[in-house]
Amino acid sequence: MQIGGRIGEQIGEKLRFNEKDKKIMLMSGISAAFSALFGTPMAAAFLAMEIASIGIMYYAALVPCIWASLTAYMLAKAFHAPFENLAISSDVTLNFGGSVRVILLAVLCAFVSILFCKTMHVIKALYARFFPNPFVRAFTGGVIIILLSLLLRTDDYLGPGMNIIERALHGETAAFAFLLKILFTALTIGAGFKGGEIVPSFFTGATFGCLFAILTGASAPLCAAIGMVSVFCGVTNCPITALLISFELFGFDHAYYYLIAVTSIFPEYYSLYHAQTIVYSKFENSYVNRHGE
Repeated sequence: MQIGGRIGEQIGEKLRFNEKDKKIMLMSGISAAFSALFGTPMAAAFLAMEIASIGIMYYAALVPCIWASLTAYMLAKAFHAPFENLAISSDVTLNFGGSVRVILLAVLCAFVSILFCKTMHVIKALYARFFPNPFVRAFTGGVIIILLSLLLRTDDYLGPGMNIIERALHGETAAFAFLLKILFTALTIGAGFKGGEIVPSFFTGATFGCLFAILTGASAPLCAAIGMVSVFCGVTNCPITALLISFELFGFDHAYYYLIAVTSIFPEYYSLYHAQTIVYSKFENSYVNRHGE
């Protein structure tokens, strides 16, 4: 998203657009990059409009973001981009018991989302406090990651971890996988290394959802999918995008459960991004204009 947004903004600067149009170009770049990376053009089109300011949508960017997203998606397909196939198999139908279970999972995912956000911010602050020199900070973080990997004797928590997500969607996960992914992600990004938070949020949600299914006897593929979109929704505050991602990645067979999940997870004012502005409250019709915690 950073790369796409910056490219869009630079094009706007080169064409001498005004500040409002440059912002639309930035949003279009974010949509294009997300669409080309994940193969989810519908979700990508709304992500940039939704993530900037919670509570309002920049409809002036709707057409540019949609076309940027679709164009990037078609170009990526033309170059045979390896989009992930995360289709799930579950025969669960919509019923009262299943709905209650999904609400419980979504509420628990809200707490996982808060833990994810707080861990990211706290570890970054601790790095900055004890290692003010960015080179020492990066070296220390690298050493910590290496030592943890050796201690755990696995590289499951390094890199995106799409293979672990796929395993979770098939009902396989380690008990503390979601906690370890949060820790590894926070230690890496807090040390100054550049990487995404979106796929780690998918990893965290999928493994937590799978663990929930194992403990409660629910459908592991469905719970892992719901966990993915719920934690993503919780850390980004983007319910519409989360819902569209669920449709594009997993299909419409369990659409009502995804809808229940994303409307059951609103973890107050927490966010992965301090710069994210929460313009209107998520709980009442009131203007708050505050940044994510």
